[in-house]
Parts: sequence; structure tokens; C-alpha cells
Amino acid sequence: METKKLQVAALRNGTVIDHIPSDKLFQVFDILHLEKCTNTITVGNNLNSEKIGKKGIIKISDRFFEADETNKIALIAPNAIINVIREYEVVEKRPLILPREIRDIIQCPNPACITNNQPVKTLFHVQNDEGKAVMQCHYCERNIKIEEVKIK
Repeated sequence: METKKLQVAALRNGTVIDHIPSDKLFQVFDILHLEKCTNTITVGNNLNSEKIGKKGIIKISDRFFEADETNKIALIAPNAIINVIREYEVVEKRPLILPREIRDIIQCPNPACITNNQPVKTLFHVQNDEGKAVMQCHYCERNIKIEEVKIK
């Protein structure tokens, strides 16, 4: 008989971000500015996962994110899953979708770009190039592939 055990405590109400690659967990934490969150947060890292080997998970009690907030996670953990929990039940599983515009998260790789030389927030337009996401800097028009993205 197979026995299962919870590696992380159950959540009554809130949001669970699951299947985060372990090496990306703290970038997800930063993108969502969770260091400023006063709700109870449970963070688990290097947990066993059949899908990805080792994973990270973030549980935030009584906090529900809009899709535009969680879709930023797609930049660094595109296969993560957003679970909305109400009364201990998963009521929504939200897939991640890259937003059309990404503001002040990605660093432009062009050293001559104004965003690297002046106090200007970055702005990238997300484009689809043969099924792959490409970000174009609004200011210098440099294109970068999602694999090359450097989070600020």
C-alpha cells in the first residue's frame, strides 16, 4: 500500500505557486514582491517532484493574485502552476501566459540603451517568433529571447 505524506501544510484560503524549478524559487518570490507581504507565506524548496525532479513551492494565505501579476512568473518558470485555494479546495488552476508588455522586470542587454544609462524603467513588448517568445526593448528595439532574459 502506497503512503503519501504532505511535505507542506495545507492552505485554507490563498494562492499556491507550484512546480517552480528550485533554482528559480527566489526569483519568483522577488518578482511578486513577497518580501513586502504581511500574510503568512510558506516556502518549500528542493521538494521531490515527478515532473521536474526537484521543485519549489510558495503558499500565500489569504492572498489572491490577478493574472497580470502571476503571468510575470512565466518569464522564469513557464511551467509553474497557479492554484487558487478556497476552504482547502483548489477552485482554479491558472496557466501562465506571458503578458504583452513587461515593465521594469527585465534588464536590457544593450549597454547603450537609455534604461542602462538614465533613471528610466524598462519596457519590453512580447512578440511571438515561430512559437518562441521574444522580448523587444521599447527604447532601443533590441530583441532578446526568453532564454536570454536577465531579471533586474
